[in-house]
Amino acid sequence: MFGLGKRRSPLGKYLDENSIGQQEIADESGVSKSTISRLCKPNESEPTLSVAKKIIKALKKSGYNVDYDDFWNM
Repeated sequence: MFGLGKRRSPLGKYLDENSIGQQEIADESGVSKSTISRLCKPNESEPTLSVAKKIIKALKKSGYNVDYDDFWNM
């Protein structure tokens, strides 16, 4: 029931489809929840490489097979 009716970025859609909470990723990655929230909105700027690495590492640690280009053009 995440993201119901909201326009989302590829990251936001992925989190919604996999029922992953923004706070869960924030806690696991060390990235602030407000940054995760911003990155879940469409047309927002891409994260720094450091932030992207932390998010990808947290998702992989949780068992998700993801990479940078699944979400961003880096």
